[in-house]
Amino acid sequence: MHNIIKKTGLTLGAAILSFGAYTAQAADTIKVGVLHSLSGTMAISETTLKDTVLMMIEDQNAKGGLLGKKLEAVVVDPASNWPLFAEKTRELLAKDKVDVIFGCWTSVSRKSVLPVIEELNGLLFYPVQYEGEESSKNVFYTGAAPNQQAIPAVDYLMSEEGGSVKRWVLEGTDYVYPRTTNKILEQYLMSKGVAKADISISYTPFGHDKWSTRVAEIKKFGSAGKKTAVVSTINGDANVPFYKELGNQGISAEDIPVVAFSVGEEELSGFDTKPLVGHLAAWNYFMSAESDANDAFIKKWQKFIKDKKRVTNDPMEATYIGFKMWAQAVEKAGTTAVDAVRPAMYGITEPNLTGGIAVMNTNHHLTKPVLIGEIQEDGQFETVWATAGGVIGDAWTDFLPESANLVADWTAPIKCGNFNIKTGKCSGQNY
Repeated sequence: MHNIIKKTGLTLGAAILSFGAYTAQAADTIKVGVLHSLSGTMAISETTLKDTVLMMIEDQNAKGGLLGKKLEAVVVDPASNWPLFAEKTRELLAKDKVDVIFGCWTSVSRKSVLPVIEELNGLLFYPVQYEGEESSKNVFYTGAAPNQQAIPAVDYLMSEEGGSVKRWVLEGTDYVYPRTTNKILEQYLMSKGVAKADISISYTPFGHDKWSTRVAEIKKFGSAGKKTAVVSTINGDANVPFYKELGNQGISAEDIPVVAFSVGEEELSGFDTKPLVGHLAAWNYFMSAESDANDAFIKKWQKFIKDKKRVTNDPMEATYIGFKMWAQAVEKAGTTAVDAVRPAMYGITEPNLTGGIAVMNTNHHLTKPVLIGEIQEDGQFETVWATAGGVIGDAWTDFLPESANLVADWTAPIKCGNFNIKTGKCSGQNY
């Protein structure tokens, strides 16, 4: 200490006063952690969400911030490295002292972060569709649960309008989200009378780019005389060579339609969409949605990013809704303290970008509309089917025996994320 004081020319008292001024200044800002991969296989999807959070922070600061304080972004790059997500989360909470974190895309990154968030009582807003089977008091899930995306997509394809599909390829990247989602879908399909022989399930690694053999197998599987569809939970940049190979092998949407859960406008902007026309995606928002709120959001985004051609997508809307709800809850609670903000979130509403209203439920999941869109030549989606209104996200599916009796409700008297209605017991984290 003596050497440091001597070198800087500060007295000990001046050093202490300087440090005190710094901490007082730091306390005058509300720190927002941004935890998205800016490099690696998931950067194709996640970089945009980082920019979305920065846009929301800029917009909030232009309105005067929150509680009279400016918001300050703390951006880290977990680099598509799942253990690094946990390290960066601990850094954000313990070192940077962030008040909230917006982040993660893959479920494996969220699962990596979860124990740290719960240990340090942080608050994470997770903006991407996922496999469900989880409800943490420290996470708000603003993306779709399976009943808000996967199940309705399958129902649509089974319908006459969707092509009366009888044979199913469940194609995914090899990690928890695709495996759990496909486990749910397999049980759901069999409950609808689909034979196990009519379901093909396959997984490939992140960043997979050699699709010729697998696409040939899909083509063969679809030549058995029954209408066949691919349900895709392929994530990240592996989507680009997958769709290219479909085109190379002449598989059109009329032959074997693909419905994707992780391909939106941002991913489509990276390659020629002409061979993809007619293939499908299931989301809760498309850029093509007609509403004043969406028009304003697109205009704000393109101005912020300084590119009139930049697209918007579903996880951006989920980030937008989560941020707006968090800001509401902070104002309502009068503090950024997690234990006060959490209950303030329940019942909060926020206009979504499709013309409806998002509601945060006590299971930490949103009420959202479900949309199915067809890929157009310009890389946009034309909505071909939509729910009549919002669907409440279900944390625990009814189609797996281990979760059929579980409910999540973080309010009294349950106050539990996995309460068994048969045994009357909470088997995990609770208050």
